Order: sequence, then C-alpha cells, then structure tokens
Amino acid sequence: MRLPGTVPSPNIWDHPDVYEAENRGVDPDGVIEAAMRARHDWAGQVLLDVGCGTGFHLPYFAADAARVVGVEPHPPLLARARHRVRDLPTVQVLAGTAQTLPLPDASVDVVHARWAYFFGPGCEPGLAELDRVLRRGGTAFVVDNDATRSTFGAWFRRALPGYDPAAVERFWARRGWQRESLDIRWEMPDRAVFEAVVRIEFTPALAEEILAEHPGSGVDYAVNLWWRTTPG
Repeated sequence: MRLPGTVPSPNIWDHPDVYEAENRGVDPDGVIEAAMRARHDWAGQVLLDVGCGTGFHLPYFAADAARVVGVEPHPPLLARARHRVRDLPTVQVLAGTAQTLPLPDASVDVVHARWAYFFGPGCEPGLAELDRVLRRGGTAFVVDNDATRSTFGAWFRRALPGYDPAAVERFWARRGWQRESLDIRWEMPDRAVFEAVVRIEFTPALAEEILAEHPGSGVDYAVNLWWRTTPG
C-alpha cells in the first residue's frame, strides 16, 4: 500500500537488484561522504537517512553514529532495508515519507537524502520536516545531480531538457542552503552491469543512444552537495 504523497521512483522501485549494483558503483572513492564529514561529522550522533531505499548506506553510517534511522515509503524496499540491518542494534528502519517523518521534534543531528524527494521546487513540505526534526546545530545534506557539468550531466540534460539548474540553485539559496560541487565517478564492474544501470536510469531510446556513443563501464559524474546547518 502506497503512503500518501509518495512519488514512485521507477529505477529503484522497479529494478532494485540493478539499483543495488548501481549503488555499489557510485562514488567508489567516497568523495560525497568525505565532503559531508568535513561539514558535520556524525560520529557519536543520531543520523537520519530519508528515502533510504534498500538501506544501502545505513551500515556505513552505523559504523560511527550512535544511532541511525532510515525512513522509506515503499514497502518492498522497506523490507529489504530492515533485512539488511537486522543484526545492527543501533539502526532502525521506519515506514514514512519526507513530508511526514515519523520522528519527534529536535531528535536528530544529521540528515542525509541522496537522490530522494528533495529535487528543488515542490519539496517545501519535506524541508519543513527537516527543520522540525533537526536539533540545534544539526546539519541536513541533500545529494543531487549537477546538470551543468560532466558527461553524466549532459545525459541528464538530454533526459530532462526543461530542467533549469539556475532555478534550482535559486530555490536552495533562498532557503539558506549552501552548495558544494563535487566530482565523482560511476564505475561498474563490467560493461553488462553498466548497460543494465543506464537502462534503468533513462528512457529506452535515450539509453540506447548513450550506450552506442559511450564505451567502457564507467563515466565521470558531477553532483551537488546541498547543506544547511541550523542555528546553534
């Protein structure tokens, strides 16, 4: 049963096993996590992962955090996430949406949302929820595509020609968020996995165009790390 306000994510909802392979190949150098830690290290703190999917990142965060909470609206992914962390006593996975987080006020120190819900205009209800659950001095991080740079960014623009990166940046800036541009890479173990991942991320026609023009099993990728720290 779909929770109210949930928007399907066809890549992970329809192809969770391929998306799992994609997760393993995204940012193998740990650039995103290093940038987050430089802003707010979650060691010994409470971390919330919004839209945690199958829980891929939860064990990583649990290695240092005092407590980790994953929130996921899609029941099949929720079940996978709970199975993944079943032996981690400091991790809890809850059913919920970004617009209605199932947590008390001022209960978390760090929020992580990666390619989930927070894509610019329209995510205001979720941003209000982040403000509600963050403690004073807490930091929220949102990871999203940088459509202005990289080979993958060019593919993204072809997939969404109406996407306006400048408007998205204005949206975040008006709300007091800051941006760090990061250069990462997508590196799959072989060409077959790369092709499968491209095919769940783009329409069939565009995916075949990309695969015909781009050899190998990896691609350069640019992302935006949006972040905001609440007043201490």
